[in-house]
Amino acid sequence: MYPLKFKPILKERLWGGTKLKEVLGKPIESDITGESWELSTVKGDVSIIANGDLQGTSLQDLIDDHSEALLGKSVVDRFGTDFPILIKFIDAKQDLSIQLHPNDKLAKERHNSFGKTEMWYIMDADPKAELIVGFNRSVTKKEYAESVENDTLLDLLNYEQVKEGDTFFINTGKIHAIGAGVMLAEIQQTSDVTYRVFDFNRKDKEGNLRELHTELALDAVDYEKKDDFKISYSKELNTVETMVDCPYFKTNFIELTKDVVLNTKERDSFTIYMCVGGKALVKTAEGEAHIKKGETVLLPAMTDKIELISTGAKLLEVTI
Repeated sequence: MYPLKFKPILKERLWGGTKLKEVLGKPIESDITGESWELSTVKGDVSIIANGDLQGTSLQDLIDDHSEALLGKSVVDRFGTDFPILIKFIDAKQDLSIQLHPNDKLAKERHNSFGKTEMWYIMDADPKAELIVGFNRSVTKKEYAESVENDTLLDLLNYEQVKEGDTFFINTGKIHAIGAGVMLAEIQQTSDVTYRVFDFNRKDKEGNLRELHTELALDAVDYEKKDDFKISYSKELNTVETMVDCPYFKTNFIELTKDVVLNTKERDSFTIYMCVGGKALVKTAEGEAHIKKGETVLLPAMTDKIELISTGAKLLEVTI
């Protein structure tokens, strides 16, 4: 199995825009495309291979037929033949809804699903663009519920101005939202369980308010003010620098000014590269793939050595 590229799964969103086409070159026609799902086995949205002899094969079919070779034995032992993460690029022309995600325990009890831990890497941000991450002070459940009822929730939230390269870790329970003018790469557990708690009273194209999950959220919110979300990481050139290492995924940052060879014989996990700047050639003994900003490639766990050939790429390397 050679380095695999996939057809993007494009999603129209009420808050979406055109940067995925204008900046990343995605094949979109809509003016409200908010997400490009790069790697997914979510039911109804399974990624399809776009290159090489396996072109047209679904990621799920490949996993079912070659689970350990593709995912790694340790990954199969934990997750079976479920691909454990979901990879996206997101363009927010407008503010996203205020939301949070339940932990594994709640998600399993309520939705028979995993929870949703995620991280964001900011790829582009308009001047003064912001994220909402957590509260600006610790609050009680009663205070929170009253603020939702009284339409004053925004007064309790923490706002963070962002720029290219900023990285955020969003653990379960943390209230959050992507602000207008932000384009980012998102790495998350495979789960689409989201509790929307405020949506700026917007209506969809049919004139309906979107569903809120007010009651479900009450037992899922982390009400404490925490400053654990912005990630500091080294940007030393031509080295693998850890950004996030959590139970659900590990993400490293690699900025290349020369070719780099990585020994992955002992990794026992697939490897994903999201290109967030420049372009690179990714080579293994089984084949190669060119990627540029806004493209993603999946390398199977059976890969022993990876060559990254570039003089200017910025890559997010994702493993389990």
